[in-house]
Amino acid sequence: MDLRVRAWRERVRGRPRRWIAVAAALVVLAGAGTWTATASSGSAPTVHRQDRMMAMGGGVRIDTSFFTTGPATERRPAVLLTHGFGGSKADVRGEAEKLARHGYAVLTWSARGFGKSNGKIGLNDPRGEVADVSRLVDWLAKRPEVQLDKAGDPRVGATGASYGGAVSLLAAAHDRRIDAIAPQITYWNLADALFPDGVFKKLWAGIFFTSGSANIGSRTSEAGLKCGRFKDELCAMYQRVAVSGEPDAAARKLLEERSPSAVGDRIKVPTLIAQGQTDSLFPLGQADAMARQIKANHAPVDVDWLDGGHDGGNMEIDRMSKRVTSWFDRYLKDEPGVDTGPAFRVTRTGGVDSTDGAATLRGASGDRYPGLRGERRVDVPLKSATETFQNPPGGGPPSISAVPGLGALANLSSLGVGVSLDFPGQFARFDSAPLARSVRITGSPTVTARVKSSTGTAVLFAKVYDAGPGGAREVLPSQLVTPVKVTGAGGTGKDVRITLPAIDHQVQKGHKLRLVLSATDLGYASPARPATYQVSVAGGLSLPTAPDVRTAATPLPGWVWWLPLGAAVVAAGLLLTARRRTTAPAPDPALADVPLQITDLSKRYAKSSDRYAVRDLSFRVEKGQVLGLLGPNGAGKTTTLRMLMGLIGPDAGEIRVFGHAIRPGAPVLSRVGAFVEGAGFLPHLSGRENLELYWRATGRPPEDAHLDEALEIAGLGDALARAVRTYSQGMRQRLAIAQAMLGLPDLLILDEPTNGLDPPQIREMREVMIRYARDGRTVIVSSHLLAEVEQSCTHLVVMDRGRLVQAGPVDRIVGSGDTLLVGLAGEISDPVVEKVAALVGVESAVRADDGLLVRLSPGEGEPDGVPAARLLADLVRLDVPVKSLGPHRRLEDAFLTLIGGAP
Repeated sequence: MDLRVRAWRERVRGRPRRWIAVAAALVVLAGAGTWTATASSGSAPTVHRQDRMMAMGGGVRIDTSFFTTGPATERRPAVLLTHGFGGSKADVRGEAEKLARHGYAVLTWSARGFGKSNGKIGLNDPRGEVADVSRLVDWLAKRPEVQLDKAGDPRVGATGASYGGAVSLLAAAHDRRIDAIAPQITYWNLADALFPDGVFKKLWAGIFFTSGSANIGSRTSEAGLKCGRFKDELCAMYQRVAVSGEPDAAARKLLEERSPSAVGDRIKVPTLIAQGQTDSLFPLGQADAMARQIKANHAPVDVDWLDGGHDGGNMEIDRMSKRVTSWFDRYLKDEPGVDTGPAFRVTRTGGVDSTDGAATLRGASGDRYPGLRGERRVDVPLKSATETFQNPPGGGPPSISAVPGLGALANLSSLGVGVSLDFPGQFARFDSAPLARSVRITGSPTVTARVKSSTGTAVLFAKVYDAGPGGAREVLPSQLVTPVKVTGAGGTGKDVRITLPAIDHQVQKGHKLRLVLSATDLGYASPARPATYQVSVAGGLSLPTAPDVRTAATPLPGWVWWLPLGAAVVAAGLLLTARRRTTAPAPDPALADVPLQITDLSKRYAKSSDRYAVRDLSFRVEKGQVLGLLGPNGAGKTTTLRMLMGLIGPDAGEIRVFGHAIRPGAPVLSRVGAFVEGAGFLPHLSGRENLELYWRATGRPPEDAHLDEALEIAGLGDALARAVRTYSQGMRQRLAIAQAMLGLPDLLILDEPTNGLDPPQIREMREVMIRYARDGRTVIVSSHLLAEVEQSCTHLVVMDRGRLVQAGPVDRIVGSGDTLLVGLAGEISDPVVEKVAALVGVESAVRADDGLLVRLSPGEGEPDGVPAARLLADLVRLDVPVKSLGPHRRLEDAFLTLIGGAP
């Protein structure tokens, strides 16, 4: 998760970011009123930076930096510039210095809860983050470097991306002193962005709230916080929606009140709107609503659809930086001759650069913004047969459309490259005939569908593919999908007008358009309750076009197109075939009731061709057993468990679970629960909520989880209602085991479950394992704590150097007549020990704390005691001072003896 969040943040900020560099920057910037000078090459002016902590009231302190060039007595317009969600003022320093060199006084800051600023995240609360902006404007009004319109009213603009873009919109609505704004890839209505049409956008919301819950880099890490840096009402809202999978009215109201749309009629300043085409978080519809409202307020508005977005892609940093600067030159410096660019501009993919395989970008522009309905509409008929499909229990497996980080691949959709997946039986498909001419879609296609649901309610995910001729791969433009929630769809069904995602995409002559309505999508929560949907379409797709938006540049020669396309095809082939499953042998009916049988199992790793990790291993585990898997480091225990769970394949031999041969993804693995070293939990959720969310992710019905039974066995009690961040290590271990027990699997595998536990917690863990196996289920535990294994396990398998040393009941191995403890009345030398080991009928002899452990050769430990008597005679003959002789009773001693005698 961390890598995915970091990649997203880097794209939003438009510059690489490393935590160490940020930490170092924060140390350098610490303190109030610190001045620094940034040297520059050539004749560019030196930028002066002043860092200070500003008090905002209520104990909140905001970390700021003020950038200027030239003398302090020279007044110039100011620009407020802040960062995206999860960042800090350090992320916009480069842009601030460029604006300062261009003649602006630039104030940057870290928003509440980020960087060195304290306070809690309010998601641009008008009483919090937005009020902070007004106080920053107050401060600018007192600076001798800042131009004033009148006393207390500085000439000031505001800009920022994502979270920072939203606060610039809100500041313009709440503070009339803001003179121009340039919000980028941001939202207009946060409720619509995270709950489109009443459907929970779980993937993005999870990234959003989880990254904000972490206390890294924040001063709000004191114990007891429920949701990291978020305000309590936001934390409670997210927990409620994440657990239920559906937004409620209170959640929508909370987010709408903090959205620019709530005060949109008050934004009356020149606004440059830049929105990303590869952005499933804040899609183009957010910018469209923004533009329509601000234009209705009679303010100048330009719209720019840039190539990238929150999903990735090219953020066109340099181009947008120049356009924002020109916008402020026109409306802050009052320079009417400045070219601010066209009223509408869209970036289009124009082929591939033959030198590096990257998509080349071309700009298309128009004299007016066409909106999402376009300037003209083109109707494309679709087949009208009724399609029947299923919403699977638990909403899984889900279809795949937009995935954060894959925006760069989505840029190549015009070249026939894309990533998408729809599962058979879970979607309806309606194709058009091959197009008689090429069509450039610019805006949101629409379609009317009749939807019928067996439950009366349907949640559909609508998308339009571009399908090439001759079975060529279908492409989902910009990887975008729109959710549609339909109520009252029982009986004969209900007609619904569906507005599809806004795109700018060229459909070539001879291609088909394919409307897909899927029951699931990876990025969204869909109903867990199974349902049958019936869908038909009336008429066809209505496509928006904008013929007056023209592309100036010419495309690259066609001969350079095949290179990235061919590479993508090869990569897709490798991806699809890399883990192709082999055909599994037929189940063995004779082993249907046997939890595990391993036969002649062998495994060698590529770099150890002369040494086996596991070799000729065979053993069997029966119902009701708690089996301890023992062996020193390198014995092959972990390799064996990984093969048992289907994570790696053996070189020879086989593993059968309840008679079924194990292969990666084998269905019988659903009867296996596993806990390997630890599990990740959402710290702000309770133990119960974490387990419920985990089970929902499996796609299996809630009643199959047997949650209460698993929790009773784990014995967590009232702690289940507490946030996981308050758990001790022992409680986390038990919660992880309870997670492995969900569904009450017939075979439970625990790898070192007592790591990090104190003695009372170890005893509790022992009781958990014994309780679980009490009803006929089976537990396999790998551990180095021999005393605990002796008390909790019924059977043992001892391995060394990949081979089986011994297997059987614990009491037989511990008390086996094959191993005797010779109590000594005095010391004996090493040569005498070697002589004992060389006696006829003796397998090995090793020293122990209580004397000498002697392991007899197979067949020498008959119950009549004769071999022991013969051994006693031999010991006396060797002058060994024998004090006692009998079977030993400690697993540790038995283990050392077995390993010492292993081949």
